[in-house]
Amino acid sequence: MSIELSAVEETLFIPLWRRAQVSKKYPSLLYDPKAVELVETIDYNFSCIDGEFNSKLMSAVRAKHLDDETRAYIAEHPHASVINLGAGLDTGFWRVDNGLIEWYDLDLPNVVALRQQLIPETGRTHYIAKSLFDMSWCNDIKHTNDGVFIVSGAVLAYFKEPQVRRFFSSLADGLPGAEMVFNTFSTPEVSRLNKGLHRIGLEGATIKWALDDVNKLSAWDARITVIDAFPYFKNIRRDPEWGEETIKKINLNEKQKLLSIVHVRF
Repeated sequence: MSIELSAVEETLFIPLWRRAQVSKKYPSLLYDPKAVELVETIDYNFSCIDGEFNSKLMSAVRAKHLDDETRAYIAEHPHASVINLGAGLDTGFWRVDNGLIEWYDLDLPNVVALRQQLIPETGRTHYIAKSLFDMSWCNDIKHTNDGVFIVSGAVLAYFKEPQVRRFFSSLADGLPGAEMVFNTFSTPEVSRLNKGLHRIGLEGATIKWALDDVNKLSAWDARITVIDAFPYFKNIRRDPEWGEETIKKINLNEKQKLLSIVHVRF
């Protein structure tokens, strides 16, 4: 299948490709057969976004942590609704499904149209073709009796801080009591990542939001409670096969908290 997307939307191929590559080589870290299936279906030059192994590893670890946080939530709320913001071609539902949850993938209309072709909706997966800032999507969540859990992998970083701040307050308005897990980048890491995006030809995709102090979130709005925040590679076993240089970068990342996973309640 051949497709056309904007620069920001085209970034959806990066985590898909990286999850597929790690799944093939290190399935004990992350196993995503749906991602492997998809990269074999799409007519796209993935070699142009291949990147360093360290980058692939970071994408896989991010997915693992988001999955683990989601699994922990639905273990206590087995009939919960899970909302995947900026879903792109994420395949999280197939990695965490307990047979009971309702799953909502939200993204812009042309991305959702692509999902519909590649990954049709099932009885418990629902697509919402809207901007995440169009808060009317909160009314599209029909199953809220056993809790709402929101997952956001990287999409928030493409917007400026005032937009993210307003969005968080809107979530507190529209889905009070919901919990959310997302990843954040420090200021130095944002600079490094943007250079990498430009290097692979995605000049139109610029990361704009950095978070250096997670306590800032509660200062934005008293209804935001930080449940947990930790660096990407917390509790991730360093595999000697990754190589000394990669492990050195990982340890530096953890020490300097360049990338983090954050879990909040509204």
